[in-house]
Amino acid sequence: MNKELRNIALKNNTSLLEYILERIVVLENETGVKRTLFAACPNSISVIRASLNSAKRNNAPIKFAATLNQVDLDRGYTGMNQKEFVNTIKLEARRINFTGPVIVAVDHGGPWLKDIQKKENWSYEKAVDWVKKSFEASVDAGYDMIHVDPTVDIFLAEDEIISIDVVAKRTVDLIYHVEQYRKSKGINPIAYEVGTEEVHGGLADMEVFNRFFVLLKQGLAEKGLEDVWPCFVVGKVGTDLHTTLFDPEVAEKLTEVSKKYGSVIKGHYSDNVENPEDYPLSGMGAANVGPEFTENEYDGLMELASIEKTLFEEGKLAKVSDIAAVLWKAVIDSNRWQKWLGKDENPNDFYANTPERQLWLVKTGCRYIWQNEDVLVARKFLYENVESWGIKAEAILLSHIERSMDKYFHKFNLVNLNNELI
Repeated sequence: MNKELRNIALKNNTSLLEYILERIVVLENETGVKRTLFAACPNSISVIRASLNSAKRNNAPIKFAATLNQVDLDRGYTGMNQKEFVNTIKLEARRINFTGPVIVAVDHGGPWLKDIQKKENWSYEKAVDWVKKSFEASVDAGYDMIHVDPTVDIFLAEDEIISIDVVAKRTVDLIYHVEQYRKSKGINPIAYEVGTEEVHGGLADMEVFNRFFVLLKQGLAEKGLEDVWPCFVVGKVGTDLHTTLFDPEVAEKLTEVSKKYGSVIKGHYSDNVENPEDYPLSGMGAANVGPEFTENEYDGLMELASIEKTLFEEGKLAKVSDIAAVLWKAVIDSNRWQKWLGKDENPNDFYANTPERQLWLVKTGCRYIWQNEDVLVARKFLYENVESWGIKAEAILLSHIERSMDKYFHKFNLVNLNNELI
């Protein structure tokens, strides 16, 4: 089905993602059912497997949105470059015979959104050159969409906000570069997502929102790209790293404006959102979920650790993996937890935080260290311990992640959508 849909999209000179979005509009007009696409941030192989399992069970498309911190030329913290990432998805889909639509995308592709660039104070020229090469590798690997996000500038004053005019110009320049490269290689059309990084404000101000669209349209026309237009625009709709309540009123306003230009709103940081059913009702085109699945994966490992402890106490094991201690040490030693501290929190002493805060920092920080050698060894030992007594370790772990994913497939009205796409 994935191949058939791609052929249909190609005949219509469009991308797979844009074709699916068009079908969703047609189906809404016919049935009145609104839908929001679900995108998973693939921060581990477990999340990739769970995503495909859940998509197959719910008979729905699945979208992967990978940041350059996760998957990139340097293999990111998942240990995969763009080609390896796409091949991994293909092999995992084949393993369970999932033939539904799989959309692969860059998430937050822009200068200084890759942690090392900010940490080492890269110049704009150096940072944007890396991003361009990353985009080229994504196109070569067969990605379906690129989120162009040049909305951060580390050389601005702390209280200074980047000009929307600068954001629009840099967005146009990056899209132009990708289109020139794609066409030179004879590669099929891809889709685009644009919009300001929601952590730094987002496109919530209506005047700024409209101006961004106008500047984008003008800029693309000047580059001879009148036929290129982003299907997604990131909007700040109430959710961020520390808030979980989606604001349907703001979403509806943004949706009305974006609809005039032929785009739909994309929500980020939809993790653990309290009212996911309001996304489709508000006209949201898609939503990204990521850190929630790292928390799920951690919880799954803790369930396995509890089973392991019981088996040890019953004299059925000679030694335990100490997976919790290994995870905590790896996260703390990585210093990646410092990225998520507030201004008033101490970056030099992890244990200065409250126990509740420590647990949150570890659970969200685990995504950075899943490929740590000590973690891989401890995890393998944990699996072997529980599986030696006939307990299916990976099935237990994946069930934690898939339960969360199933929620989004249902609340976003995506169940059995695959039956309606052709």
